[in-house]
Amino acid sequence: MAFDGIMINSIVQELKGKMLGGRISKIQQTDENELFLTIKGDENLKLIITADASLPLIYITEESKTAPLTAPNFCMLLRKYIGNGRIIDIRQPSFERIVEIVIEHRNEMGDMEEKRLISEFMGRHSNIILVDKNDVILDSIKRVSHDISSVREVLPGRVYSYPPAGDRKDPRFLTREEFLRQNPGNNLNVKKALYTVVNGFSPMIAEEICFRAGVDPRADISVLSENEKDALWQSFSSIVSIIKEGKYSPKMFLDKGMPKEFSAFDISIYDNYDVRGFESPSKLIFDYYSEKASKNRISTKSSDMRHHLATLVERTAKKLDLQMEQLKDTEDREKYRVYGELINTYGYSAGKGAKELKCINYYDNNEIVIPLDENLTPSENSVKYFAKYNKKKRTYEALTALTEETSAELDYLLSVQNALSMATSEDELFDLRTELSTSGFMKMDKSIKKAGKKNSGKKGVLQKSKPMHFVSSDGYDIYVGRNNMQNDELSFKFASGNDMWFHAKKMPGSHVIVKKKDENAIPDSTYEEAARLAAFYSSGKDAPKVEIDYTEKKNLKKPPKANLGYVIYHTNYSMMASPDISGIRNVDQGGKQI
Repeated sequence: MAFDGIMINSIVQELKGKMLGGRISKIQQTDENELFLTIKGDENLKLIITADASLPLIYITEESKTAPLTAPNFCMLLRKYIGNGRIIDIRQPSFERIVEIVIEHRNEMGDMEEKRLISEFMGRHSNIILVDKNDVILDSIKRVSHDISSVREVLPGRVYSYPPAGDRKDPRFLTREEFLRQNPGNNLNVKKALYTVVNGFSPMIAEEICFRAGVDPRADISVLSENEKDALWQSFSSIVSIIKEGKYSPKMFLDKGMPKEFSAFDISIYDNYDVRGFESPSKLIFDYYSEKASKNRISTKSSDMRHHLATLVERTAKKLDLQMEQLKDTEDREKYRVYGELINTYGYSAGKGAKELKCINYYDNNEIVIPLDENLTPSENSVKYFAKYNKKKRTYEALTALTEETSAELDYLLSVQNALSMATSEDELFDLRTELSTSGFMKMDKSIKKAGKKNSGKKGVLQKSKPMHFVSSDGYDIYVGRNNMQNDELSFKFASGNDMWFHAKKMPGSHVIVKKKDENAIPDSTYEEAARLAAFYSSGKDAPKVEIDYTEKKNLKKPPKANLGYVIYHTNYSMMASPDISGIRNVDQGGKQI
């Protein structure tokens, strides 16, 4: 992910705007590689710094952390030297993936001193280091001896030095010649040359520069034309101007709801992704990793259900195909009834041992040739054809019922698959497992079932999820079912007769209910927003447009023994809607627009 020098620079800018002059009132080491600082100033702020090898980060948070009862040695040392210290500067040296917090504090003698808390965000080399005014290391959250690194020791008493930067340059002071330089003897492609020459630039930013310049990132930098070099320089300069002016606009890029990447500003290479803007880089970082962790957790916990559903869908679809093929074989059943009737009428004209009967079909007045079994009499041929007709008729009637049942079963399974793809919490997963168990499609795991019953209604544990709640631009409440149980409840228990019901036409999706306020007609803009919600929360959400059926709730019917979420209606209107719900206020998210 792009926690590069540019993202760090945007966070440094945020920290300077909010924390300069503030005092460090509380220091906690919440795990082996993580610090949690409380800063008192114009407002109380919480700062997380983690040197975890897989996910080194720094950001302001609103969450609270639980620290161990006995503070680790590094935490105690920080409390001694910088506890109640005042933050006088926050900086990013040479645009490196480093944040230095300069702290002014009084020593045991009452004299003012400075310390620097240096956080390095460099993968497995990440660290948090406290140094004095003479650059002497007091201690670090990870001690690095000569046995671990022959290049740079990080131990108490050693003089601190920055990690070797090689030939990389600070982008704010990079000349055109340095920017386009290639290392002799190395055949570097443009993308790699950019992020190896420029300090703090990630491969994503290098690819973005190439994209803006219209240059193939895989091209050998040594064979670029002067026009391509000029284009690259102009593209690079436009990004540097954002950095110098501090005009950051944090963005998260999502693919089908899954967080894919983030950046301190707009990235053109992700134009096909959904984009969510943020007021601060800290909020972006917190939401990105929280949502990603939640999505991954939900994906892991639902893997067995997804596999089970995929198997059921495949099996049911094959069964339906076979039934449809068998049903197709009965399409000629009426032909045999007509043969039997015509033989009864004209059979006297067929001679003994005749192989066919030519006669006029009195249903259409056309001549017809009927094959005969030469070993049977006309009467026996007639009986044979009627027997064949009756067999095909019985098969047709039985298969018609079976195909309707199998088709309804397949529709139901696809609707559960769609609901599973939208699930964002363990409560929703539990609801879906319960639904599948109730419908006889899945056995509920005993431990999960027991936990659900025992913990139902308790805060923070499994309990029944609620439908999504939106408010239209005209102030009308709109409710969206997360699963078939909620769809049934919304449509037949919650909605009143004149409330409006929306659903994607002939595809799995959520039931959407618009609650009427009074006798006044619902505004067109609310209809359009409800239709967009119905399109987005359906299996057609990736299409440019989705056809939506809508009708009053009183027109809905629930057939006997129908699956959960299944309704029929004979009076409705239709409209085309885009599956774009940006700007529709989601009450579940604190009233914020999404």
